[in-house]
Amino acid sequence: MPQIAPYGSWKSPITSDLIVSESIGLGQIALDGEDICWVESRPSEAGRNVLVRKDSRGGITDVTPPPFSVRTRVQEYGGGAFAVSGGVVYFCNFADQRMYRQEAGGEPQAITPEADVRYADMVVDGPRGRIICVQEDHTDASREAVNSIVSLGLGGNGDALVLFSGSDFCSSPRLSPDGSTLAWLSWDHPNMPWDGTQLWTAIFNQDGSMGIPSPVAGGVDESIVQPEWSPDGTLYFVSDRTNWWNLYRWRSGRVEPVCPMDAEFARPQWRLATPTYGFQSAGRIICTYTQGGSWFMGSISITAEGGPGSFTPVDIPYSEMGRGEIAVDSGKAVLVAGSPVEPYSVIKIDLSEGETQVIRRSTGIDVDVGCLSIPQPEEFPTENGLSAHAFYYAPKNEAYTAPAGELPPLLVKSHGGPTGATGASLDLAIQYLTSRGFAVMDVNYGGSTGYGRDYRQRLNGQWGIVDVDDCVNAARYLVERGLADGGRLAIDGGSAGGFTTLAVLTFRDVFHAGASYYGVSDLEALAKDTHKFESRYLDSLIGPYPERRDLYLQRSPINHTDGLSCPLILFQGLEDKIVPPDQAESMYRAVKAKGIATAYLPFEGEQHGFRQAANIKRALDAELYFYSQVFGFTLADPVEPVAIDNI
Repeated sequence: MPQIAPYGSWKSPITSDLIVSESIGLGQIALDGEDICWVESRPSEAGRNVLVRKDSRGGITDVTPPPFSVRTRVQEYGGGAFAVSGGVVYFCNFADQRMYRQEAGGEPQAITPEADVRYADMVVDGPRGRIICVQEDHTDASREAVNSIVSLGLGGNGDALVLFSGSDFCSSPRLSPDGSTLAWLSWDHPNMPWDGTQLWTAIFNQDGSMGIPSPVAGGVDESIVQPEWSPDGTLYFVSDRTNWWNLYRWRSGRVEPVCPMDAEFARPQWRLATPTYGFQSAGRIICTYTQGGSWFMGSISITAEGGPGSFTPVDIPYSEMGRGEIAVDSGKAVLVAGSPVEPYSVIKIDLSEGETQVIRRSTGIDVDVGCLSIPQPEEFPTENGLSAHAFYYAPKNEAYTAPAGELPPLLVKSHGGPTGATGASLDLAIQYLTSRGFAVMDVNYGGSTGYGRDYRQRLNGQWGIVDVDDCVNAARYLVERGLADGGRLAIDGGSAGGFTTLAVLTFRDVFHAGASYYGVSDLEALAKDTHKFESRYLDSLIGPYPERRDLYLQRSPINHTDGLSCPLILFQGLEDKIVPPDQAESMYRAVKAKGIATAYLPFEGEQHGFRQAANIKRALDAELYFYSQVFGFTLADPVEPVAIDNI
């Protein structure tokens, strides 16, 4: 018989110690013959990113030794931090941002000089003895960083040869199979890559320099992502020209649709080198795509005569592939995938037999299904007669039931970005709460990806309005259905989701507690002090600055703390270059001065997002402890208390 206990006070086997002790992050995947390589982010090693290889005999070994960390800071969010060819790896090291070359069994050797220059999104040009990659030059502090596409000699001799420059941003340099032609993307302020990009090609000259670039597709109102060459030398890419990020190819001087669908075959390019498709052969593409918030896998048979290909779903037991990590060859597809009951894992799929093999799980924890809350996709009404999307998690712990008539406290989650999306893979941080008796509503507010360009652009000029309304309406939707206690509503979010959290608490009187993780409180300060990649992002989300300074002041929670009347806890990395610590500290001082219960937890050595095990654990426990004090329930297990002002 289940034990009767109030929501929030259930004892759960999913502890913070368990989560951080056996969890890793999984990233970029590459194939090198029969070998499979990927990157692991390890909280137990202070967030070090390790390149790992599974060889043809099945052995799994770390490639990069301590203290090297395979992570680039290009555009601050990185991505595409390594390339591998013939057993040799090339990677960007986080500490010094230099490029290194490492022979099998050898030590890393630097191939770029000590300088304030970063590298990413690389491809090996073997016949010419070089790497082609994105370079971000920060050496001149008097101006904005300079992004370009360059080549670097594999032996570390000579300066970088600039192949393309002149645009504010560039990405995705991709070599044709015969090495004669390079394709790449570029875009300029104020666009972000999901707004509008240009796809180019150029033929190499005999000396390795590039000829005159030729435009292929794209523009200021068309987002092109993921250019890739098929084995027969045809250029493919993803475009949102029909509202959906769909596959196209460039052939005989014209663009041809490959597989028209009301689905997204891409994700927003916050990070570089996050492919969602690859080639089994010149005539077959293996892809991942999203519809209605869930991810799927498919196979597209390409016709040589032209016209759309033939699409076939690939049945695998995973519904979350939104990280955009897949590598394909003639016999296999390797990707990072998860499901509501399986954590993100490196998965290998035999394309001839259809067999699925788990190579590496992101956590060693096996949670009893009796304590797992399965997310349910929800479409709920919001402002202006529209609807928005979310995943609902009910409280779930088979060992407990609540007293008759009691409704659970609700946590609404607002994802970062804001151009991004939440998914439905097993998230132990959510299960940490639902197994203790919380309901959770994970919201894909207007502006999220995965629902087409029109849905994504709902946030244009409306950040701090549409996202706020959608989170408020998500809570009201569950309360009206009798699934949550309308007197115990909380909201949390990180980064842009932290801004939405602070805006909800400041400009709406619906929630009773909130938690902001490195959230934006002062939009004007963010516009004045952020990195190049996002320095004009707010032009589309709010309006041009300083011309529309009035909107920045109007929507900044820090300027309207008179409207905030509920408890707030703030978490902040002290080395955050994207949302500097003074954003959280200013909000904390203002709320504390009002006499409202508040707490501030700064973390040394953390940047934008927490990577160290001790800090991840502390944040999980501290947020739960804060809610227990605000909502008045007793925790089943003691956690380290938080110093709460004005409690």
